[in-house]
Amino acid sequence: MDINFELYKVFYQVASTLSFSEASKKLYISQSAVSQSIKTLERKLEQPLFIRSTKKVRLTPAGETLLKHVEPAVNLLQKGETQLLDANALGLGQLHIGASDTICRYFLIPYLKAFHIQFPDVPIKVTNATSLGCVELLSQGKVDLIITNYPNARMNDAYIHKTVAGFWDVFIANRAYIDLPQGEVSFAQLAKYPILMLDKKSTTSEFLHNLFLQHQLELIPEVELSSNDFLIDLARIGLGIAFVPDYCLSADDELQILETKEAIPPRQLVAAINPGLPLSPSASEFLKLLPDDGT
Repeated sequence: MDINFELYKVFYQVASTLSFSEASKKLYISQSAVSQSIKTLERKLEQPLFIRSTKKVRLTPAGETLLKHVEPAVNLLQKGETQLLDANALGLGQLHIGASDTICRYFLIPYLKAFHIQFPDVPIKVTNATSLGCVELLSQGKVDLIITNYPNARMNDAYIHKTVAGFWDVFIANRAYIDLPQGEVSFAQLAKYPILMLDKKSTTSEFLHNLFLQHQLELIPEVELSSNDFLIDLARIGLGIAFVPDYCLSADDELQILETKEAIPPRQLVAAINPGLPLSPSASEFLKLLPDDGT
């Protein structure tokens, strides 16, 4: 197949901006040249890629499908160019990691410090996203590697490079504000209290909802947030029972971990890479610093 990369470059800019005029500015070509390139690509593929109107431009289903393939290719080319341009004397380019706020704060910091000490000239970039969002970044080639909660419904197991840590999710509460029965508490009893948890875009939310469904219970949270630290703060002042990873907790007499009658399975933190893309030298060196907790 004879692939004209210029046509796909034009397609990517129009699809990203949903504007022929914006694409022309980014490509430094005329708007008519952009339009002609899109028409040429549509003839080549024998189907329309955009729905054009006087007010806006939208992708057709075929255009959306094509963008899913073109975007990772563009990101891969940009990463390759960056690695060559930014390569330092050690032969390492920029290190780009994807991770959630919680994982960044409670797990990544010492390893980023160790990497920086070992390779002080290597730029480090960290993109924050939920564990589900990190998988999307990785599949599109926008990051070198991710540290994510596992299980992760969006991630192919082939992406897992190694397990770096294990952890338990726990329910915490301030008994000074919330009257709870002594001893073990059942999920059914917990469901009667205000539950504070991460929002539905997180693997933690997915995990807990599935856990309740396995026991024929519906979970209706009182509060859904994007920050575990904020959930802990709310539990501390008595607004409800928070569900958080145990590695977020510090010694705090005000908060108590609740023992549950039903078992809560452990989860893992995993380092994941895209097996379909070349691993950058900097990412390879960083992975060596991470522990292997695959037991």
